[in-house]
Amino acid sequence: MSQTAIRPGAGEGQLAERAVRAFGFRDKLGYLFGDFGNDFFFILVSSFLMVYYTDIFHISAAAVGIMFLIARLWDAVADVLWGRFIDTRQSGKQGKFKPWIFRMSFPLVLSGVLMFVHIPGMSGGFYLAYAFITYLIWGTLYSTVNIPYGSMASVMTSDPVERTTLSTYRTMGAMLAGLVINVTGPLLLFVDNKADAGRFLLGAIVFGVLAISCYMACCQLAQERITLNGNVAKKVNLAKTFAGLSKNKPLIWILIVSLTFMVCFMLIGAVNVYLFKDYFGNAKALSLLGLIQTATVFIAIPMVKPLVARFGKKEVASAGLLLASLVYASLYFLPGLSAMSFMGVLSVAMFGYAFFNLVIWAFVTDVIDYHEYVTGLREDGTVYSIYSFARKVGQALAGGLGGIAIAAVGYDAAKKVQTHEALTGIHTLATLIPAIVLLVIFLILTFLYPLNKQRTIQLVSDLTELRSKS
Repeated sequence: MSQTAIRPGAGEGQLAERAVRAFGFRDKLGYLFGDFGNDFFFILVSSFLMVYYTDIFHISAAAVGIMFLIARLWDAVADVLWGRFIDTRQSGKQGKFKPWIFRMSFPLVLSGVLMFVHIPGMSGGFYLAYAFITYLIWGTLYSTVNIPYGSMASVMTSDPVERTTLSTYRTMGAMLAGLVINVTGPLLLFVDNKADAGRFLLGAIVFGVLAISCYMACCQLAQERITLNGNVAKKVNLAKTFAGLSKNKPLIWILIVSLTFMVCFMLIGAVNVYLFKDYFGNAKALSLLGLIQTATVFIAIPMVKPLVARFGKKEVASAGLLLASLVYASLYFLPGLSAMSFMGVLSVAMFGYAFFNLVIWAFVTDVIDYHEYVTGLREDGTVYSIYSFARKVGQALAGGLGGIAIAAVGYDAAKKVQTHEALTGIHTLATLIPAIVLLVIFLILTFLYPLNKQRTIQLVSDLTELRSKS
Protein backbone atom coordinates (compact mmCIF):
# COMPACT_ATOMS: atom_id res chain seq x y z
CA MET A 1 0.00 0.00 0.00
CA SER A 2 1.44 3.40 -0.97
CA GLN A 3 1.36 6.69 0.87
CA THR A 4 -1.24 9.26 -0.24
CA ALA A 5 0.71 11.72 -2.36
CA ILE A 6 0.53 15.51 -2.55
CA ARG A 7 2.25 16.47 -5.77
CA PRO A 8 5.17 18.94 -5.63
CA GLY A 9 4.02 22.33 -6.81
CA ALA A 10 0.58 21.99 -5.30
CA GLY A 11 1.06 25.13 -3.24
CA GLU A 12 3.72 27.07 -1.42
CA GLY A 13 4.55 25.90 2.08
CA GLN A 14 3.04 22.47 1.54
CA LEU A 15 4.82 19.21 2.12
CA ALA A 16 4.78 16.73 -0.72
CA GLU A 17 4.50 13.06 0.18
CA ARG A 18 6.06 10.54 -2.19
CA ALA A 19 3.82 7.82 -3.59
CA VAL A 20 5.81 4.96 -2.07
CA ARG A 21 5.21 1.97 0.15
CA ALA A 22 3.69 2.63 3.56
CA PHE A 23 5.95 3.29 6.53
CA GLY A 24 6.70 0.08 8.39
CA PHE A 25 9.20 -2.23 10.05
CA ARG A 26 11.57 -2.11 7.07
CA ASP A 27 12.04 1.63 7.60
CA LYS A 28 12.62 1.21 11.32
CA LEU A 29 15.21 -1.50 10.68
CA GLY A 30 16.92 0.66 8.07
CA TYR A 31 17.06 3.60 10.46
CA LEU A 32 18.48 1.31 13.14
CA PHE A 33 21.31 0.32 10.77
CA GLY A 34 22.17 3.98 10.22
CA ASP A 35 23.18 4.63 13.82
CA PHE A 36 24.59 1.12 14.07
CA GLY A 37 27.06 2.23 11.39
CA ASN A 38 27.60 5.69 12.90
CA ASP A 39 28.46 4.41 16.34
CA PHE A 40 31.03 1.79 15.41
CA PHE A 41 33.56 4.61 15.19
CA PHE A 42 31.79 7.15 17.37
CA ILE A 43 31.82 4.83 20.40
CA LEU A 44 35.29 3.53 19.58
CA VAL A 45 36.53 7.12 19.55
CA SER A 46 34.54 8.15 22.63
CA SER A 47 35.67 5.22 24.75
CA PHE A 48 39.19 4.42 23.59
CA LEU A 49 40.79 7.17 21.50
CA MET A 50 42.05 9.11 24.52
CA VAL A 51 43.81 6.09 26.00
CA TYR A 52 45.20 5.32 22.52
CA TYR A 53 46.69 8.80 22.33
CA THR A 54 48.04 8.83 25.90
CA ASP A 55 49.41 5.28 26.03
CA ILE A 56 50.48 4.63 22.41
CA PHE A 57 51.22 8.08 20.95
CA HIS A 58 52.37 9.22 24.45
CA ILE A 59 50.59 12.55 24.17
CA SER A 60 49.77 14.11 27.53
CA ALA A 61 46.16 13.86 28.67
CA ALA A 62 45.92 17.65 28.89
CA ALA A 63 47.14 18.05 25.29
CA VAL A 64 44.64 15.44 24.11
CA GLY A 65 41.89 17.30 25.92
CA ILE A 66 42.77 20.59 24.24
CA MET A 67 42.96 18.85 20.86
CA PHE A 68 39.52 17.32 21.38
CA LEU A 69 38.13 20.70 22.39
CA ILE A 70 39.43 22.49 19.27
CA ALA A 71 38.43 19.72 16.86
CA ARG A 72 34.94 19.29 18.28
CA LEU A 73 34.26 23.02 18.16
CA TRP A 74 35.15 22.95 14.47
CA ASP A 75 32.94 19.87 14.03
CA ALA A 76 30.05 21.82 15.53
CA VAL A 77 30.51 24.57 12.94
CA ALA A 78 30.83 21.95 10.18
CA ASP A 79 27.48 20.49 11.26
CA VAL A 80 25.68 23.78 10.73
CA LEU A 81 27.40 24.48 7.42
CA TRP A 82 26.58 21.02 6.13
CA GLY A 83 23.00 21.15 7.39
CA ARG A 84 22.49 24.46 5.61
CA PHE A 85 24.06 23.03 2.45
CA ILE A 86 21.70 20.02 2.56
CA ASP A 87 18.64 22.28 2.91
CA THR A 88 19.59 24.12 -0.29
CA ARG A 89 19.65 20.85 -2.30
CA GLN A 90 16.67 19.51 -4.20
CA SER A 91 15.35 16.02 -3.55
CA GLY A 92 16.24 13.32 -6.05
CA LYS A 93 14.75 9.93 -6.82
CA GLN A 94 16.20 8.51 -3.59
CA GLY A 95 15.22 11.53 -1.52
CA LYS A 96 17.10 14.48 -0.14
CA PHE A 97 19.18 12.96 2.63
CA LYS A 98 19.81 9.30 1.85
CA PRO A 99 22.10 9.90 -1.19
CA TRP A 100 24.54 11.83 1.01
CA ILE A 101 24.73 8.97 3.50
CA PHE A 102 25.69 6.67 0.63
CA ARG A 103 28.27 9.03 -0.93
CA MET A 104 30.09 10.15 2.19
CA SER A 105 30.17 6.92 4.22
CA PHE A 106 33.19 5.56 2.33
CA PRO A 107 35.60 8.50 2.98
CA LEU A 108 34.27 8.68 6.55
CA VAL A 109 35.22 5.08 7.33
CA LEU A 110 38.63 5.44 5.65
CA SER A 111 39.43 8.50 7.79
CA GLY A 112 38.38 6.53 10.88
CA VAL A 113 40.88 3.78 10.13
CA LEU A 114 43.66 6.32 9.51
CA MET A 115 43.24 7.69 13.05
CA PHE A 116 44.54 4.39 14.43
CA VAL A 117 47.63 4.07 12.24
CA HIS A 118 50.79 4.16 14.40
CA ILE A 119 54.13 4.80 12.69
CA PRO A 120 56.90 3.68 15.11
CA GLY A 121 59.87 5.83 15.98
CA MET A 122 58.46 9.26 15.18
CA SER A 123 58.79 12.37 17.32
CA GLY A 124 56.23 13.55 19.85
CA GLY A 125 55.47 16.54 17.65
CA PHE A 126 54.73 14.26 14.70
CA TYR A 127 52.33 12.15 16.74
CA LEU A 128 50.53 15.22 18.02
CA ALA A 129 50.18 16.69 14.51
CA TYR A 130 49.09 13.37 13.02
CA ALA A 131 46.52 12.87 15.76
CA PHE A 132 45.10 16.36 15.33
CA ILE A 133 44.86 16.23 11.52
CA THR A 134 43.32 12.77 11.26
CA TYR A 135 40.89 13.44 14.10
CA LEU A 136 39.83 16.74 12.52
CA ILE A 137 39.24 15.10 9.13
CA TRP A 138 37.25 12.26 10.67
CA GLY A 139 35.06 14.67 12.64
CA THR A 140 34.34 16.79 9.56
CA LEU A 141 33.41 13.77 7.45
CA TYR A 142 31.26 12.45 10.30
CA SER A 143 29.10 15.58 9.89
CA THR A 144 28.55 14.82 6.20
CA VAL A 145 26.94 11.47 7.09
CA ASN A 146 25.35 12.13 10.48
CA ILE A 147 23.52 15.35 9.54
CA PRO A 148 21.57 13.82 6.64
CA TYR A 149 20.99 10.66 8.67
CA GLY A 150 19.54 12.54 11.64
CA SER A 151 17.48 14.84 9.43
CA MET A 152 15.98 11.91 7.54
CA ALA A 153 13.75 10.81 10.45
CA SER A 154 11.45 13.80 10.07
CA VAL A 155 10.76 12.99 6.39
CA MET A 156 10.26 9.24 6.77
CA THR A 157 6.88 9.69 8.48
CA SER A 158 4.75 12.51 9.89
CA ASP A 159 3.16 10.27 12.55
CA PRO A 160 4.43 11.41 16.00
CA VAL A 161 4.02 7.94 17.48
CA GLU A 162 6.04 6.34 14.70
CA ARG A 163 8.68 9.03 15.09
CA THR A 164 9.06 7.92 18.69
CA THR A 165 9.62 4.36 17.45
CA LEU A 166 12.28 5.67 15.04
CA SER A 167 14.01 7.30 18.00
CA THR A 168 13.87 3.98 19.83
CA TYR A 169 15.22 2.04 16.87
CA ARG A 170 17.99 4.57 16.40
CA THR A 171 19.01 4.10 20.01
CA MET A 172 18.84 0.34 19.54
CA GLY A 173 21.32 0.70 16.67
CA ALA A 174 23.64 2.73 18.86
CA MET A 175 23.34 0.20 21.66
CA LEU A 176 24.14 -2.69 19.33
CA ALA A 177 27.27 -0.87 18.20
CA GLY A 178 28.05 -0.16 21.85
CA LEU A 179 27.61 -3.84 22.62
CA VAL A 180 30.11 -4.80 19.92
CA ILE A 181 32.64 -2.08 20.80
CA ASN A 182 32.42 -2.13 24.58
CA VAL A 183 32.27 -5.91 24.91
CA THR A 184 34.76 -6.99 22.26
CA GLY A 185 36.83 -3.77 22.32
CA PRO A 186 38.69 -4.28 25.61
CA LEU A 187 39.37 -7.92 24.71
CA LEU A 188 40.67 -6.96 21.28
CA LEU A 189 42.47 -3.68 21.97
CA PHE A 190 44.38 -4.48 25.17
CA VAL A 191 47.15 -7.03 25.68
CA ASP A 192 48.14 -7.76 29.29
CA ASN A 193 46.11 -4.75 30.46
CA LYS A 194 48.01 -2.43 28.06
CA ALA A 195 46.81 -0.68 24.90
CA ASP A 196 48.33 -2.36 21.82
CA ALA A 197 48.89 -0.36 18.59
CA GLY A 198 48.48 -3.31 16.23
CA ARG A 199 45.30 -4.45 17.93
CA PHE A 200 43.82 -0.94 17.73
CA LEU A 201 44.45 -0.80 13.96
CA LEU A 202 42.95 -4.26 13.48
CA GLY A 203 39.91 -3.22 15.49
CA ALA A 204 39.49 -0.05 13.41
CA ILE A 205 39.57 -2.03 10.16
CA VAL A 206 37.06 -4.61 11.40
CA PHE A 207 34.71 -1.97 12.77
CA GLY A 208 35.10 0.04 9.55
CA VAL A 209 33.93 -2.86 7.39
CA LEU A 210 30.95 -3.37 9.68
CA ALA A 211 30.14 0.36 9.55
CA ILE A 212 30.06 0.42 5.74
CA SER A 213 27.80 -2.63 5.70
CA CYS A 214 25.37 -0.90 8.06
CA TYR A 215 25.31 2.32 6.03
CA MET A 216 24.47 0.36 2.89
CA ALA A 217 21.67 -1.44 4.74
CA CYS A 218 20.27 1.91 5.88
CA CYS A 219 20.24 3.25 2.33
CA GLN A 220 18.58 0.10 1.05
CA LEU A 221 15.84 -0.24 3.67
CA ALA A 222 14.89 3.30 4.76
CA GLN A 223 12.55 5.38 2.61
CA GLU A 224 12.03 9.15 2.52
CA ARG A 225 8.40 10.17 1.96
CA ILE A 226 7.97 13.85 2.76
CA THR A 227 9.68 16.65 0.87
CA LEU A 228 9.34 20.43 0.71
CA ASN A 229 7.83 21.96 -2.39
CA GLY A 230 10.72 22.71 -4.75
CA ASN A 231 9.66 26.33 -5.34
CA VAL A 232 9.48 26.99 -1.63
CA ALA A 233 12.95 25.54 -1.02
CA LYS A 234 14.48 28.22 -3.24
CA LYS A 235 12.86 31.02 -1.23
CA VAL A 236 14.24 29.97 2.15
CA ASN A 237 16.50 32.69 3.50
CA LEU A 238 18.97 32.69 6.35
CA ALA A 239 17.56 35.75 8.14
CA LYS A 240 14.10 34.21 8.42
CA THR A 241 15.61 30.92 9.54
CA PHE A 242 17.53 32.44 12.44
CA ALA A 243 14.59 34.63 13.42
CA GLY A 244 12.55 31.45 13.71
CA LEU A 245 15.26 29.64 15.64
CA SER A 246 15.38 32.46 18.19
CA LYS A 247 11.61 32.03 18.80
CA ASN A 248 11.83 28.26 19.11
CA LYS A 249 11.94 27.87 22.89
CA PRO A 250 11.66 24.06 22.78
CA LEU A 251 14.73 23.98 20.53
CA ILE A 252 16.70 26.32 22.79
CA TRP A 253 16.06 24.23 25.90
CA ILE A 254 16.63 20.91 24.16
CA LEU A 255 19.95 22.31 22.89
CA ILE A 256 20.98 23.14 26.45
CA VAL A 257 19.82 19.76 27.72
CA SER A 258 21.62 17.89 24.95
CA LEU A 259 24.84 19.86 25.36
CA THR A 260 24.87 19.21 29.10
CA PHE A 261 24.04 15.52 28.68
CA MET A 262 26.78 15.06 26.09
CA VAL A 263 29.31 16.63 28.44
CA CYS A 264 28.26 14.15 31.10
CA PHE A 265 28.00 11.10 28.83
CA MET A 266 31.33 11.67 27.07
CA LEU A 267 33.06 12.39 30.37
CA ILE A 268 31.72 9.13 31.81
CA GLY A 269 32.95 7.20 28.78
CA ALA A 270 36.43 8.69 28.92
CA VAL A 271 36.87 8.39 32.69
CA ASN A 272 35.52 4.83 32.91
CA VAL A 273 38.51 3.52 30.97
CA TYR A 274 40.85 4.90 33.65
CA LEU A 275 38.48 3.90 36.45
CA PHE A 276 38.56 0.23 35.51
CA LYS A 277 42.11 0.14 34.17
CA ASP A 278 43.71 1.88 37.16
CA TYR A 279 41.23 2.18 40.06
CA PHE A 280 39.93 -1.38 39.79
CA GLY A 281 43.01 -2.75 37.96
CA ASN A 282 40.89 -4.59 35.42
CA ALA A 283 40.52 -2.98 31.97
CA LYS A 284 38.78 -6.06 30.57
CA ALA A 285 35.92 -5.56 33.02
CA LEU A 286 34.88 -2.79 30.64
CA SER A 287 33.55 -5.56 28.38
CA LEU A 288 31.07 -6.64 31.04
CA LEU A 289 30.15 -3.00 31.71
CA GLY A 290 29.36 -2.55 28.01
CA LEU A 291 27.20 -5.67 28.07
CA ILE A 292 25.33 -4.45 31.16
CA GLN A 293 24.72 -1.03 29.62
CA THR A 294 23.28 -2.59 26.47
CA ALA A 295 21.12 -4.93 28.55
CA THR A 296 19.62 -2.03 30.53
CA VAL A 297 18.62 -0.30 27.30
CA PHE A 298 16.97 -3.39 25.88
CA ILE A 299 15.10 -3.90 29.16
CA ALA A 300 13.84 -0.32 28.89
CA ILE A 301 12.85 -0.54 25.19
CA PRO A 302 9.50 -2.36 25.57
CA MET A 303 8.58 0.03 28.39
CA VAL A 304 9.18 3.23 26.43
CA LYS A 305 6.19 3.32 24.09
CA PRO A 306 3.48 2.59 26.72
CA LEU A 307 5.09 4.95 29.24
CA VAL A 308 5.40 7.76 26.69
CA ALA A 309 1.82 7.16 25.51
CA ARG A 310 0.58 7.51 29.08
CA PHE A 311 2.86 10.18 30.56
CA GLY A 312 4.73 11.85 27.65
CA LYS A 313 8.34 11.97 26.44
CA LYS A 314 9.38 14.83 28.69
CA GLU A 315 7.94 13.22 31.79
CA VAL A 316 9.47 9.78 31.18
CA ALA A 317 12.91 11.16 30.33
CA SER A 318 12.94 13.41 33.41
CA ALA A 319 12.12 10.57 35.78
CA GLY A 320 14.90 8.42 34.33
CA LEU A 321 17.47 11.20 34.72
CA LEU A 322 16.52 11.76 38.36
CA LEU A 323 16.94 8.05 39.10
CA ALA A 324 20.37 8.03 37.44
CA SER A 325 21.51 11.08 39.40
CA LEU A 326 20.56 9.51 42.73
CA VAL A 327 22.39 6.26 41.92
CA TYR A 328 25.61 8.04 40.90
CA ALA A 329 25.47 10.04 44.13
CA SER A 330 25.20 6.81 46.13
CA LEU A 331 28.25 5.37 44.32
CA TYR A 332 30.31 8.37 45.36
CA PHE A 333 29.71 7.49 49.02
CA LEU A 334 30.65 3.83 48.43
CA PRO A 335 34.34 4.01 47.39
CA GLY A 336 35.18 0.54 48.71
CA LEU A 337 33.02 -1.40 46.28
CA SER A 338 34.58 -4.08 44.09
CA ALA A 339 34.39 -3.72 40.32
CA MET A 340 31.50 -6.20 40.16
CA SER A 341 29.52 -4.50 42.94
CA PHE A 342 30.16 -1.10 41.38
CA MET A 343 28.78 -2.30 38.05
CA GLY A 344 25.75 -3.84 39.75
CA VAL A 345 24.75 -0.53 41.32
CA LEU A 346 25.71 1.42 38.20
CA SER A 347 23.34 -0.67 36.09
CA VAL A 348 20.41 1.04 37.83
CA ALA A 349 21.71 4.45 36.75
CA MET A 350 22.19 3.16 33.21
CA PHE A 351 18.60 1.95 33.21
CA GLY A 352 17.49 5.42 34.31
CA TYR A 353 19.21 7.46 31.64
CA ALA A 354 18.39 4.83 28.99
CA PHE A 355 14.90 6.36 28.82
CA PHE A 356 16.37 9.77 27.96
CA ASN A 357 18.51 8.22 25.21
CA LEU A 358 15.56 6.28 23.81
CA VAL A 359 13.34 9.34 23.31
CA ILE A 360 15.83 12.14 22.63
CA TRP A 361 15.58 11.85 18.84
CA ALA A 362 11.79 12.14 19.07
CA PHE A 363 12.35 15.44 20.92
CA VAL A 364 14.33 16.58 17.87
CA THR A 365 11.50 15.84 15.43
CA ASP A 366 9.18 17.79 17.74
CA VAL A 367 11.39 20.89 17.65
CA ILE A 368 11.71 20.58 13.85
CA ASP A 369 7.92 20.62 13.68
CA TYR A 370 7.80 23.60 16.04
CA HIS A 371 10.21 25.48 13.76
CA GLU A 372 7.82 24.89 10.86
CA TYR A 373 4.92 26.03 13.06
CA VAL A 374 6.72 29.29 13.91
CA THR A 375 8.23 30.10 10.49
CA GLY A 376 6.27 28.13 7.91
CA LEU A 377 9.61 26.75 6.70
CA ARG A 378 10.46 23.06 6.59
CA GLU A 379 14.22 23.09 7.26
CA ASP A 380 14.98 19.65 8.63
CA GLY A 381 18.71 19.76 7.87
CA THR A 382 19.28 23.20 9.34
CA VAL A 383 17.35 22.58 12.56
CA TYR A 384 18.89 19.15 13.05
CA SER A 385 22.36 20.56 12.42
CA ILE A 386 21.78 23.23 15.08
CA TYR A 387 20.85 20.43 17.47
CA SER A 388 23.91 18.45 16.40
CA PHE A 389 25.97 21.62 16.92
CA ALA A 390 24.99 21.59 20.59
CA ARG A 391 25.93 17.93 20.91
CA LYS A 392 29.30 18.56 19.27
CA VAL A 393 29.97 21.47 21.62
CA GLY A 394 29.12 19.10 24.45
CA GLN A 395 31.55 16.56 23.04
CA ALA A 396 34.19 19.25 22.70
CA LEU A 397 33.75 20.37 26.29
CA ALA A 398 33.74 16.78 27.52
CA GLY A 399 36.84 15.90 25.54
CA GLY A 400 38.66 18.96 26.79
CA LEU A 401 37.40 18.68 30.35
CA GLY A 402 38.01 14.92 30.39
CA GLY A 403 41.66 15.21 29.47
CA ILE A 404 42.25 18.19 31.72
CA ALA A 405 40.38 16.56 34.61
CA ILE A 406 42.34 13.29 34.29
CA ALA A 407 45.58 15.27 34.30
CA ALA A 408 44.40 17.48 37.17
CA VAL A 409 43.77 14.54 39.50
CA GLY A 410 47.37 13.44 38.94
CA TYR A 411 47.13 10.68 36.30
CA ASP A 412 50.55 9.88 34.81
CA ALA A 413 50.67 7.44 31.88
CA ALA A 414 54.35 6.76 32.60
CA LYS A 415 53.54 5.24 36.00
CA LYS A 416 52.55 1.60 36.26
CA VAL A 417 50.67 2.31 39.50
CA GLN A 418 48.87 5.62 40.01
CA THR A 419 48.99 7.55 43.30
CA HIS A 420 46.19 7.26 45.86
CA GLU A 421 45.20 10.86 45.18
CA ALA A 422 44.94 10.19 41.45
CA LEU A 423 42.81 7.09 41.99
CA THR A 424 40.50 8.91 44.40
CA GLY A 425 40.17 11.74 41.89
CA ILE A 426 39.29 9.31 39.10
CA HIS A 427 36.58 7.76 41.30
CA THR A 428 35.13 11.20 42.03
CA LEU A 429 35.08 12.08 38.33
CA ALA A 430 33.23 8.83 37.60
CA THR A 431 30.56 9.22 40.31
CA LEU A 432 29.97 12.61 41.91
CA ILE A 433 30.33 14.70 38.75
CA PRO A 434 27.74 12.67 36.78
CA ALA A 435 25.37 12.84 39.76
CA ILE A 436 25.49 16.64 39.77
CA VAL A 437 25.25 17.06 35.99
CA LEU A 438 22.34 14.65 35.60
CA LEU A 439 20.46 16.46 38.38
CA VAL A 440 20.90 19.76 36.53
CA ILE A 441 19.55 18.20 33.33
CA PHE A 442 16.55 16.84 35.22
CA LEU A 443 15.72 20.30 36.57
CA ILE A 444 16.02 21.94 33.14
CA LEU A 445 13.88 19.35 31.38
CA THR A 446 11.24 19.32 34.12
CA PHE A 447 10.79 23.04 34.70
CA LEU A 448 11.97 24.80 31.52
CA TYR A 449 11.36 22.60 28.46
CA PRO A 450 7.80 23.55 27.38
CA LEU A 451 6.60 20.64 25.22
CA ASN A 452 4.90 18.31 27.66
CA LYS A 453 2.51 15.60 26.48
CA GLN A 454 -0.51 17.87 26.07
CA ARG A 455 1.36 20.64 24.23
CA THR A 456 3.01 18.15 21.86
CA ILE A 457 -0.37 16.71 20.86
CA GLN A 458 -1.68 20.25 20.30
CA LEU A 459 1.38 21.09 18.15
CA VAL A 460 0.64 18.18 15.80
CA SER A 461 -2.97 19.34 15.46
CA ASP A 462 -2.02 23.00 14.87
CA LEU A 463 0.62 22.10 12.31
CA THR A 464 -1.76 19.87 10.38
CA GLU A 465 -4.26 22.72 10.24
CA LEU A 466 -1.65 25.22 9.04
CA ARG A 467 -0.46 22.88 6.28
CA SER A 468 -4.04 22.38 5.08
CA LYS A 469 -4.43 26.17 4.68
CA SER A 470 -1.19 26.65 2.75
